[in-house]
Amino acid sequence: MSNQIETQIDVSLTERNRLTAFFRLILIAPIAIFILSFAPQQFDSDNMSLIAGFFVLPVALSIVFRQAYPSYLLAFNDAFLSLSTRIDAYLLVLTDEYPSLEENDVVSVTFPEVDPKALNRYLPLVKWFLAIPLYIVGLIYAIYAFFLTIFAWVSVVLTGNYPEWCAEGVVGTIAYWNRIVGYALLMVTDEYPTFSL
Repeated sequence: MSNQIETQIDVSLTERNRLTAFFRLILIAPIAIFILSFAPQQFDSDNMSLIAGFFVLPVALSIVFRQAYPSYLLAFNDAFLSLSTRIDAYLLVLTDEYPSLEENDVVSVTFPEVDPKALNRYLPLVKWFLAIPLYIVGLIYAIYAFFLTIFAWVSVVLTGNYPEWCAEGVVGTIAYWNRIVGYALLMVTDEYPTFSL
């Protein structure tokens, strides 16, 4: 049994809504604004940075100094990753169901059982560095998923069908990135993610 974040997306392959697929970038705007409100922007004269909506630093500090993973941070990170995945699935035309703010039956993100005492308390200091090869491979997968999504979008708009081979690649890429986030940022596991989709 894997100790990684598991992602499952039930893709509708046939009888897709061509109209909503065609206007997907416009329809995604309200929920995109909502999720971006969790990513505070910090503007300085010397530095402009965008911080993700996850709680990373408090988790790392809790694990390093107290060897604890606060349940409220785990619950928030779990809910935020699930919402992000639902938005990704809708944006990438995997589903026609508009992303709900609550859990749904189409997209499922399952965290492993987190035992903070079993986590290496010093690994959060270097996980970001150890994950560099994962990021590089992930960028290649993201480019691959981008082209699959373009092809699938054209297919859905013209025929109302989503090719199964495209779905496997795009869902695999989302699951791959969720495993990386679980390892390097959310620190729910010390198990190094595999490079496979």
